Amino acid sequence: MDIQLLKVFSATAKEGSISKAAQKLNFAQSNVTHKIQQLEADLQTQLFYRHNRGITLTPSGQILVSYAEKILHVIQEARSAVVDSKVPTGPLSIGSMETTAAVRLPVLLAKYHADYPAVDFNLVTGPTERHIHGVLHYELNGAFVAGPVDHPELEQENVTDEELVLVTAASHPPIDSIHEVQSRTLLVFQTGCSYRAKFNQMLQDEGIVPVKLMEFGSLETIIGCVGAGLGISLLPRSIVTEQEQQGQIRTHAIPSKHSLVTTVFIRRKDALMTPALSAFLAEMRAHFS
Repeated sequence: MDIQLLKVFSATAKEGSISKAAQKLNFAQSNVTHKIQQLEADLQTQLFYRHNRGITLTPSGQILVSYAEKILHVIQEARSAVVDSKVPTGPLSIGSMETTAAVRLPVLLAKYHADYPAVDFNLVTGPTERHIHGVLHYELNGAFVAGPVDHPELEQENVTDEELVLVTAASHPPIDSIHEVQSRTLLVFQTGCSYRAKFNQMLQDEGIVPVKLMEFGSLETIIGCVGAGLGISLLPRSIVTEQEQQGQIRTHAIPSKHSLVTTVFIRRKDALMTPALSAFLAEMRAHFS
């Protein structure tokens, strides 16, 4: 099986469009079409349905996607494994929840970069669900996510515990009962965020149906809008300590059974332990010990 054909197939499946795949690969669109046809002829099966709206994977194509990801990843691992270098080099992509990246990682990342400047480090922030998907599909070498994560293909290790608190405008009176939030607008991250899921679970357990949810894409926007009195949110105490000390917001404790969430670092069990990743794990463990 031609590796180049697999690369074209994988890109096309990921982009969901022959034209977008051609653009990403810097190929002519006709070249992408031809290579997919070559692969279909080689495998003697149709990989995509062609229709007016574009293309869709066939059942055979859906099966091949997972194998193509593994094959292409193993090839990249093989290239990394044969490089005889004791000094960590090359790419390293790590995912993180935005809150963890903002508070827990700056010192760690600065030290890692100073110690291993030859590593091409890339930090990707986003919700837990997206990072789990990224690690499983070999797009990330590892990620800081909300735990626990129960998946047979992933390893996890505890990093730190976060205390979750309700965050309101500084002028808001004390919240004596969680049921007081029912009439308030709740400011949350996008779907897939572990803190949003925790908020939803807490409300469900308490029998609370929120009046209105407003979704935001960044931590800074949520904190700013909470401070302005737009609504309330559920965030780690560590992320809002400075703003509370400055009198911009106010925090309120929630029932202990809902207040703690553990941040874990996940990676694939079958992934190659590159020198860059090994060095990162060592510095991460030292930093959080």
